Amino acid sequence: MRSPGQHKAVKPTPDDTVQRLSLKVSGRVQGVGFRPFVYRLAQRHGLTGSVRNCSSGVIIDIQGGGEQLDGFQRLLRAEQPPQADIQSVVTEVLPPDGFREFSIVTSTPDQSTRPVITPDLAMCDDCRQEVLDPADRRYRYPFTNCTNCGPRYSIIDGLPYDRERTTMRGFVMCPECEAEYRDPLNRRFHAQPNACPVCGPQVRLLDATRRAIGERDEALSGAAGALREGRVVALKGLGGYQLLVDARDERAVQRLRERKARPEKPLAVMYPTLEMVRRHCRVSPVSKQWLISSVAPIVLLPMKTEDVDMTDQPCEYVCCGVGMLGVMLPYTPLHLLLLNDLGFPVVATSGNRSGDPICVDDEAALHELGDIADVFLMHNRPIGRPVDDSVVRVVGDRAVVFRLARGLAPCVVPSPMAEKPLLAAGGHTKNAFVLADRGSIVLSQHMGDLDSSLSRRNFRVSVDDLARLYGCAPAAVACDMHPDYFTSGYAADRGVAVPVQHHLAHVMAVMAEHSLEGPVTGMSWDGTGFGEDGSIWGGEAFVVEGTSCRRVASLRQFLLPGGERAVRDPRRAGFGLLYAHCGIDYLDMLPPSLRGAMYAEEMVLLHSMLKREVNCPHTSSVGRLFDAVAALLGVFSRESTFEGQAAMMLEAAADRSSDSRIMPFRLVETGEQSPVRVDWGPMLDCLLTECDHEGRVADLARRFHSTLAQVAVEIVRRAGIGAVVLGGGCFQNALLLSMCEQRLRHEGYSVYVAERVPANDGGLAVGQAMAAARQLQRKG
Repeated sequence: MRSPGQHKAVKPTPDDTVQRLSLKVSGRVQGVGFRPFVYRLAQRHGLTGSVRNCSSGVIIDIQGGGEQLDGFQRLLRAEQPPQADIQSVVTEVLPPDGFREFSIVTSTPDQSTRPVITPDLAMCDDCRQEVLDPADRRYRYPFTNCTNCGPRYSIIDGLPYDRERTTMRGFVMCPECEAEYRDPLNRRFHAQPNACPVCGPQVRLLDATRRAIGERDEALSGAAGALREGRVVALKGLGGYQLLVDARDERAVQRLRERKARPEKPLAVMYPTLEMVRRHCRVSPVSKQWLISSVAPIVLLPMKTEDVDMTDQPCEYVCCGVGMLGVMLPYTPLHLLLLNDLGFPVVATSGNRSGDPICVDDEAALHELGDIADVFLMHNRPIGRPVDDSVVRVVGDRAVVFRLARGLAPCVVPSPMAEKPLLAAGGHTKNAFVLADRGSIVLSQHMGDLDSSLSRRNFRVSVDDLARLYGCAPAAVACDMHPDYFTSGYAADRGVAVPVQHHLAHVMAVMAEHSLEGPVTGMSWDGTGFGEDGSIWGGEAFVVEGTSCRRVASLRQFLLPGGERAVRDPRRAGFGLLYAHCGIDYLDMLPPSLRGAMYAEEMVLLHSMLKREVNCPHTSSVGRLFDAVAALLGVFSRESTFEGQAAMMLEAAADRSSDSRIMPFRLVETGEQSPVRVDWGPMLDCLLTECDHEGRVADLARRFHSTLAQVAVEIVRRAGIGAVVLGGGCFQNALLLSMCEQRLRHEGYSVYVAERVPANDGGLAVGQAMAAARQLQRKG
């Protein structure tokens, strides 16, 4: 018997026309059926030689006639498998050899270029049909997969990607699965997670006391029954645990929120079918394509306000008035079977305690989630690394990534600047890190916030894991300038730390994604970030070219009474804005919505803090400006329970209006070498004058967005550069982003925004890596 992968296609060409080529193919070419595709293509063209995996991709040694070789090379790209993504093909002419067959041979190590790891892939249509077909041997099997779908990144232990280097190595294939695995004409040829009910992983159901309730199909029916009864189910998914409840059941959703300490942050919902999604949400063609794609992320969809079919609609406590619903479809056979049995949507949120990483280990899940979940739907396929669900939102005719995780991670951004091994540690919230080396920037999956000891441990383990996987030993560590971030201390402990200003990193992340060298005008509108002058920045514009950068504009600063407390309480930002504009008489200008939103004792304390400027840092943050305006208009005038809550409510209010008139503002020169100051004072006067008028809140909210878009246009005009980059968390706001883009493009500017790399702090490490590489190159 041949060793695994030694399959022949004997179609030699005449000796007098033989040519031989070596094709080194890099990109996403492992775990996607690429080798059997090459085998069939070679067979079709009567060619001999071999194909094998290596650490950096695939090597094809191909021999035959000139015309046949030309046809092979042309179709290699044109007909590549649907999940493949060829980034480059390096061709070398070799002397002819005595090949008499075409073989798929054993993988070999190769460290000359960076390998590309395939993300986890959503269930394909072929596997879906098998799982639902009573006549198929994989009927109702929750771990059905093939070369076109299934786990990849979440199960890989090492490269090249072969079964013995995955968490499936403990499952020995039965004869039928082995035959599929070895047949190049079968779609499961070298599908490393290949399995069936006879030889593969299985599910079981436990209660919170660890008592076994059922196994296999009985476990699935037990979990479905628990959900119908309003109980919380912890489900072990592809890259970690999820917490599920009936999305229609108010009491069940509230129970989950209380147990998880997540009072208002919107919850994602998994629907059984796309047709049911359409009953409750507006689904654009682009949104549909993402929902049914091999990524199958959470897609943020606007909820219908008219012609709504109330049947099986999620209860109001799922999204808490935001007006958007995070929706996904079943992306594994396990989810498919459970949702098919239920026939209604379920909340499917990350299986963790608030602030901690997602649980992947069974024992840890039982311990950490034991007082949240009522039952546990588990399986015995180990998860190699935590991978949460990706989140995207469609803006115009394209999707932008909010959270990069399952189906998208790791994300590779080509960068000629990334020559030497470098780690970029990212930010403190929405953390993701980067390994840069050999011409590529590799962005990790979403790590989450780094407040807890568990999340920090997860960060360290994940950095070491990805560095081992890629064979990268970073010589320097890029980090944020903030001295108190965990990642800043981590960078200092690792050796050569390269601090990068927070908002410059946001701009450079977009530049890296779009391969821009500059010059560009980079608008970085964000929440909070440590500025070079020690204040809190967040409304900045830079001109970036090559290794040089200068700050050309900034929002007029105001005070944040209480510092970090003001980040969580928009009312405080409102007080600080009024005080900066009106001085000691600001209390006379308080609108009723804000005056009645605080106790008298709180107002006295804030007044004292502002008057003495005690614990009142200065900020130029557009994110905090959003908070202040939301509080002043009465859209959101209480303490937030999650980041960005006030801004989301302000955007939702603006969506209810069509009034896009621009309010007044000023650009003030502050010195020849100093940035232009964006004075929001005239706009605030307009807001205060009109906010008492009944029914004007939605109009004012929209006019605020429109005014900021015009601010961007005026700043860009002054800079006089044709390319514009929009980066930072404020550009997750679809209305603001679309308004800025439309106006800038109307003025003739080329506009670049974050798409694959998140605009929020989840993409910060990409910009840190880009900036640090430029700094090191300049010094070197």
